[in-house]
Amino acid sequence: MAQISLGGNPVNTNGDLPAVGDRAPHFELTAVDLSPLNSSDLAGQRVVLSIFPSLDTATCQAGVRAFNERVSSLENTVVVCASADLPFAAKRFCGAENIENVLTGSTFKSPDFARDYGVALVDGKLEGLCARSVVVFDEQGIVTHSQLVPEIGSEPDYDAAIAALS
Repeated sequence: MAQISLGGNPVNTNGDLPAVGDRAPHFELTAVDLSPLNSSDLAGQRVVLSIFPSLDTATCQAGVRAFNERVSSLENTVVVCASADLPFAAKRFCGAENIENVLTGSTFKSPDFARDYGVALVDGKLEGLCARSVVVFDEQGIVTHSQLVPEIGSEPDYDAAIAALS
């Protein structure tokens, strides 16, 4: 269990993020077209897994925009933005914002995702949603960067995540 904060108030996650050097846990999310989005489908690519509570917040939206811009020129790299938002909401947001360089995945059919990654918020106002975090893994699925953002309302360290792709 890890403790972070929301507006300065302590909240807890169900566990810990995968550590650098660990194999990233398999995941299955739901893509915008309602098809499965599996980590196994991304094998052989570098993956930035950006996890957050909801696209209905300015900070989550900023994160999607930032990763969309920063990975556009990177080869063999995919960003997966994971949240509890329904696929329809993610599709609407990405369409309105011209977001084309990230995949969005919903946890609504995959309750194991947040548990397996240690990001399920177990108390506080956002209980049941995912804590803001970033996990980067290489072509073999080995974690090269892992960040649980200490304050849910803050953005992740984009530079560190991108640097982990080198």
